[in-house]
Amino acid sequence: MTLPEKPSTGRRKNAIARVFLRNGNGQIKINGRDLEDYFPTITVQNQLVLPLTLTNTRQSFDILVNATGGGITGQMGAARMGIARALIIANPEFRPVLKKAGLLTRDPRMKERKKPGRPGARKRFQFSKR
Repeated sequence: MTLPEKPSTGRRKNAIARVFLRNGNGQIKINGRDLEDYFPTITVQNQLVLPLTLTNTRQSFDILVNATGGGITGQMGAARMGIARALIIANPEFRPVLKKAGLLTRDPRMKERKKPGRPGARKRFQFSKR
């Protein structure tokens, strides 16, 4: 397996994650903190390690993630996409499994911008007939 030299990038909403894959024993660090410390809910933790679970490589790699922007769910989705992309560089045979699970598709949904003369993106001020 050839490990990626450059970081793999994942994006979701306004979050961006740079993922570094190294040979190791399954340790995951996000912004210098452990997985359980950074993402306290088990649901989010399971979603993050989904690419590793599908490819049976959970104990094979150490993963370092630098995540910025967005919120908890956005950063998790970005990191998950980055991990999936890094695994494909390490072993191209993983691509069909990860593609079928939908882990390589960029989620294009973004926050809609606020329009001038309105309180929000689509909301209008209350209408007064008289």
